[in-house]
Order: sequence, then C-alpha cells, then structure tokens
Amino acid sequence: MDGFSFQSVKTTLVQSGAVLQLPDLLSERGLSRPLFVTDAMLIELGVVTPAIDHLRDGCDSVSVFDGIEPDPSERVVGACLAAFRAGDCDSVIAVGGGSSMDVAKVVSVLANDQQALSEIYGVGMVSSPRTPLFLAPTTAGTGSEVTPVAIITTGETTKAGVSSPVLLPDVAILDAALTVGLPAHITAMTGIDAMVHAIEAYTSKIKKNPISDMLALRALKLLSENIRTVLTSPEDRVAREAMLLGSMFAGQAFANAPVGAVHALAYPVGGHYHIPHGLSNSLMLPAVLNFNAEACPELYAELAAVLPGAEHSALGLIDWFKRLITESGLPATLEQANIPESDLPMLASDAMFQQRLLINNPREVDEPTALQLYREAWSGWA
Repeated sequence: MDGFSFQSVKTTLVQSGAVLQLPDLLSERGLSRPLFVTDAMLIELGVVTPAIDHLRDGCDSVSVFDGIEPDPSERVVGACLAAFRAGDCDSVIAVGGGSSMDVAKVVSVLANDQQALSEIYGVGMVSSPRTPLFLAPTTAGTGSEVTPVAIITTGETTKAGVSSPVLLPDVAILDAALTVGLPAHITAMTGIDAMVHAIEAYTSKIKKNPISDMLALRALKLLSENIRTVLTSPEDRVAREAMLLGSMFAGQAFANAPVGAVHALAYPVGGHYHIPHGLSNSLMLPAVLNFNAEACPELYAELAAVLPGAEHSALGLIDWFKRLITESGLPATLEQANIPESDLPMLASDAMFQQRLLINNPREVDEPTALQLYREAWSGWA
C-alpha cells in the first residue's frame, strides 16, 4: 500500500432522544437562530415535532423548511436557501432522510454568498467556508450524516454531486427514537442501501484501505444481524440503534473508499423512473454481485463470513441477499418494478456517464456489459 487518507465527521452523538440536545449543541457554539430542514411528512407524522418545539424553547428563533422532496432539485435548494436568508439564520439543522441532509449540506455552503450552486458541483470545488451544520438521520440507510457528498437533481433525469470535506457536519446525531416505527418497505430499502455501501467500499478498486475495510465489515455485521428484527419488530430501539450505527459506519467507509457498479447502474434507474435510491440499489445488487464475484471471490467470502447463516463464499453472499430481498417484499426485478424491457439499452447508455463510480468496480463495466447486467436484473434469478 502506498498510503491513504481518511476523513470523517469531528463529533458524533449516539443516544435515544439525542436530538433534544440540539439547543445545547447550538448554545455551546454561540448559535441561536437555526434553519430546521426536514420534509412535510415527518412533521405530519410528528417525528420531528419534539425537536422543533425543544429548539423553539431554547433559541432566539427557529425557521422551518419542510419543502424537501425525494431526489431534491436545484429549485428545492434555492427555496431552502431563501428560507435561511429570510430567517436571518446562523446555522443549519437537518433531521430527515438523505435528501434533507444533502440539501442542508449544500445550503450551509451557499449561505455565505461566496459561491453559486453551479460553481460547487464536482470534487473539491467548494472553496468557501460553510455555516455551522448539524445532521440527524431518520432512516438507517444513506449515511449522509458522515459523508462529504450531496447529490442534487439538475434536470428531468440528471443529477450532479458536490463532494468536499467542507460538507462534513459539526455534529452527526444518531437518535434511534427518530427511526422507531419506520414503515417496513422504507426500512428494507434503506437498510439494503447501507449494506450496498459496505459491500462496495470493501471491494472498491482504487481507495480501499484498512480503516474503510474495518468499518465496512462492522457495518455489514450490524446491519445484517438486525435488519430482520427491525422489519418484524419496528419498535425495537436496540435494533434500530444498531442499524443507525451500521449505516453510519458504512457511510464512513464509502466516503473514503467509493462505491462501484451497483450504484452506477442504480442511478439511471432512479433518475428515469423516480424509484427510491435504496430500491434501485436492491434491484441491481444480485446481478452485479454475480458479475463481480469472478474478480473478488476472496473479498466476497470475507463479507459473507459476517452475515448470519450465510455460507462463507461469494455464492453465499449472493444467495443471502437474494433471500433478504425476497423476504422483504420489495420488487425483486426491474420487470416487477414496471421498467420496460425496451428501455434497457437507454439505461446502459446512461450508466456510462457514471465513470467516477465505475472506475471503482472490481471488474470493468462497458456499455454492452451494463446492458447484460440490466437484462439479468430485469428477468431475475432462478
């Protein structure tokens, strides 16, 4: 090994009910006028209401932006930034899924009026400081609270990323109370998403390193040992916290050892059909695992060794995930997800725009290979 670097969030707070400590976290830093970023459904369900009420009791003012949408667009970013300015805010808090956290990250940079959104797309393009930032996930999936990346939808079917260590928050909060009662299909999709992060980080061709390996293995162990529990017993806070930790560890792993072909092929599926990111990954996972097994059988066997009940082999890894997807009740094929077979060549073509991810994959994926993988994902497995 020629050496490596590893970056992550400075402070992590893990405790059920920890989101109620936000007023104190702000006060310690001389802050009192936060913008609270979330989505309307979480307010409607009452998930974030205690946190907002607690902030209002302990802050000079609290502005709430609940206009977050799945696959947030530049328009949503602009509306959130306008809310920050209208409230004369001095900090940004996101309590929600990956979309809420991604928008909050970007707004925390744009709030200083030193760069426009178009200027920060890409890797290492953020040159300005950001506003203080606090992130608390309500799903165990994206790991966005500990990654230096935000994904924004730029067109009808296109997305762009902002990647910079500046996006890492001041504090990441893992509060299992926020995830209790999460619907089973969302729990399954986000949990599989987190496990894909761990798998792809562990097999990342370019930046795989001992720290990311350690985190990926621990992440996959925590997630695989607890996902069936949270699917059948959604109120189990111990299992929910284990899922959050696993998701965070996977996020730290892939933030430093980037993901590969599962994500690269999932992005066009999500972009064209507005299928949730976790489900897109789940749909592509078995086909890509089967394809990659030839290149990294030992690594897949090491991953399978931490899965409960799995045979310690590449085939054991693949079979374990096939069973999980089936048991979860999620669509198992692109056909079941109502994606037309005639669209597969278009998806293969679009996947070629994800070279920043494909270069990390254990095996090379060109357009004909991508088309074959989509066909396998469409027809399913025996």
